[in-house]
Amino acid sequence: MNKRNTSAIKLTALSRHYGDVKAVDNIDLEILNGEFFSLLGPSGSGKTTTLRLIAGFEFPTSGSVSLHGQEVANIPPFSRDVHTVFQDYALFPHMTVGENIAYSLMIKKVAPAERKRRVGEMLEIVRLPDMGERKPSQLSGGQRQRVALARALVNHPRVLLLDEPLGALDLKLRQQMQVELKAIQREVGITFVFVTHDQEEALTMSDRLAVFSNGKIEQVGTPFEIYEHPVSKFVAGFVGTSNHIEGKLAEQLTGNEETFTIRPEKITILDPKGKAPKGHLVVDGTIINAVYTGMQTRYIVRISESTGKKNGSEATEVSVTESNLLKADRDLEAMRDRKVRLTWDPQFNHVIHE
Repeated sequence: MNKRNTSAIKLTALSRHYGDVKAVDNIDLEILNGEFFSLLGPSGSGKTTTLRLIAGFEFPTSGSVSLHGQEVANIPPFSRDVHTVFQDYALFPHMTVGENIAYSLMIKKVAPAERKRRVGEMLEIVRLPDMGERKPSQLSGGQRQRVALARALVNHPRVLLLDEPLGALDLKLRQQMQVELKAIQREVGITFVFVTHDQEEALTMSDRLAVFSNGKIEQVGTPFEIYEHPVSKFVAGFVGTSNHIEGKLAEQLTGNEETFTIRPEKITILDPKGKAPKGHLVVDGTIINAVYTGMQTRYIVRISESTGKKNGSEATEVSVTESNLLKADRDLEAMRDRKVRLTWDPQFNHVIHE
């Protein structure tokens, strides 16, 4: 296993421009050995271009890419000790699973006995020990994804790059494969760099992640740091749902007009005259929408105009989520237009400096 706390990938002042389009714009990033690291962001944010720069499929306009201390910005993909897994898997349909996995070993003229041993080892790792003789068409989407992973790992790369490999799977299988992929990464112990636009996926799987926007990195941190302590309004809004409290309402609640965020699950709904715990912030409002989502109910609460109105604009609307663990069936329509009191612990406020 690679030694932790040493650099596997280092990007320094890295840019990739296409004419006037700055797909990647002067980013710095260090990924450590053995990390499961995700590049998260919306379409066009620069995450996939960054992955391609690491892989060698793109060359930088400026800046450097280092793999394990070696500058590789101008080295072709086949000379880099990395392998890439794509969303479409790109398996050879006429070959068996075992032949697909062994293909690169055959090209390298690895002895047949060693090829067979390594293929068997990979099939065990990806939990497909009895599938070696099947064709890709006989496999499910999740099984094909694991074969593509085995084919990448059989060469023992020091870094594995994954470009939205779970994107074609249905939700249930995707969630299952998130757990499987993380378990495989821990077992093989190599660096995984995972591109996704799915916030929950990135939070679930990553040791750390980088949030991209408009070719730049907004924030790097652990899932907890990114979710609980976003550094910008973009991060707070993109990674989960967040309420932005500003202006006169912020001043009423905290004593100053600094914009802060509060996550919906941190807020408690009380009856209009309900008593909040000592030290908690309190604001009155009206439920204007209630949506049952299975595990939770999501409420949209309009803060009373006397407190939430700002410079003649519409009253502030706040999102609140409540667990359905202890709730019986309820008429959500009856919740609309209900007067309520919202309260939360101010320790969960996170000031945004922008």
